[in-house]
Amino acid sequence: MFFAVPQVCLSALNVLKLPQDLFVAPETINAIPTAKGPERAGILGGDSRGWVSKVRPSKIRLREAIWALLFEVASFVHAMASKAVIRLPQPPRYYPHACTLAKMAATYKDAGVDLDVYAESMSRLPRLMHRTFSPRVIPSDGGFAGLFSLDFAGKLFARNYADPVLVSGTDGVGTKLKIAQLTGRHSTVGIDLVAMCVNDLLCTGAEPLFFLDYVAMGKDDPARLEQIVQGISDGCVLGDMALLGGETAIMPDMYGDEDYDLAGFAVGVVEKKRLINGKMINDGDVVLGMAASGLHSNGFSLVRKVINDAKLNWDDCPEALGGSSLADACLEPTRIYTKALRTVQSHYQVKQVLHGLAHITGGGFEENLDRILPPGVDAIIEPDSWDKPAIFDWLQATGNVADSEMRRVFNMGIGMALVVSEFYAPSIAAQISDLGIPCVPVGKIVSGNGKVRYSDTPA
Repeated sequence: MFFAVPQVCLSALNVLKLPQDLFVAPETINAIPTAKGPERAGILGGDSRGWVSKVRPSKIRLREAIWALLFEVASFVHAMASKAVIRLPQPPRYYPHACTLAKMAATYKDAGVDLDVYAESMSRLPRLMHRTFSPRVIPSDGGFAGLFSLDFAGKLFARNYADPVLVSGTDGVGTKLKIAQLTGRHSTVGIDLVAMCVNDLLCTGAEPLFFLDYVAMGKDDPARLEQIVQGISDGCVLGDMALLGGETAIMPDMYGDEDYDLAGFAVGVVEKKRLINGKMINDGDVVLGMAASGLHSNGFSLVRKVINDAKLNWDDCPEALGGSSLADACLEPTRIYTKALRTVQSHYQVKQVLHGLAHITGGGFEENLDRILPPGVDAIIEPDSWDKPAIFDWLQATGNVADSEMRRVFNMGIGMALVVSEFYAPSIAAQISDLGIPCVPVGKIVSGNGKVRYSDTPA
């Protein structure tokens, strides 16, 4: 069993590409374990203990230290195989390399986490948080948690809640992040993160209050983290939320050096009697569609497959996209609907004109609008009633994707659906369109059993 060990050692040394003058012939190595003190010293040119102690310290090199360690391992294995008890020799004091290799101190930086770089990253974030703060934020920089007052202290802006209900939601950005990482464009995915969370909150009629983020990275990069959090900060401004806090985790081995993932957490509040839950939806109501800015943050595994299969690059500019690159079209940030919906709610403070709201994400109309429909009605969607961003038709044509698959995976150009009474529909659509977001009727509510279907498909 033992005589295979020296050959393994030689193989290891060959892998390390050490100089040939270090090697000893296999037959010489095999004789080493049976040699006695002076004889063994003669083989290696050392002393009777087997250590190469006659070599001047200035001549000792790393490869000799490696050989000495491998030799002692081989001797130990041979002795154990012979059931002999040996005492491994201690290296002489002027042969430090063996000890250094065995006792090198480990640090967090060696493991992939540089605390000094982390401190620099953290120093860049407070200003991005503070720009989102409202008077309801209680300063707590350096604390263990963020603090937020439910209502304003002054009477001018006080909400005076009678029966407040807290609303929370969480989401991520998905594989859209891979495109950001491949193109080195990190400043807008934070907007996507906020949008995916706050748009869900809005569907309950809630007023957004504050946001928390979680950023996981394979390697700390202060500049990249600043870009990501800049986007989160921008999203919070658009969503009228305070960026109250967050967590940045550096996790080497869990992620590659260029990889990162994002998660967001949003909290809002709504007066209980103003809660929007779909129960008011009735036969005859109109479905309004608020335009999406593009793909938003869903379906990107299919997007990337279509582009990869077509052997295209992210900086390519297909003619159908009107001069925009694939990266531009795909990384267009998700639209945030806070201002538009809060404007409608403020305009109708007594009458509850919004009977239902649905954030149209993965699953399209069929798997999102049906979540708020009561059992006695259906929603009929007219697929040609709105203009779609060019990226949808280009993806369908390039990937030969069926209509049913497109509708099931993507928002198809509508990011938020509103179910309103027919009487108020024109006024609401006009108010939202005046704010720069196209809003048009896209369907109607009819008697049924709680399903969504397109007008061009069989019932």
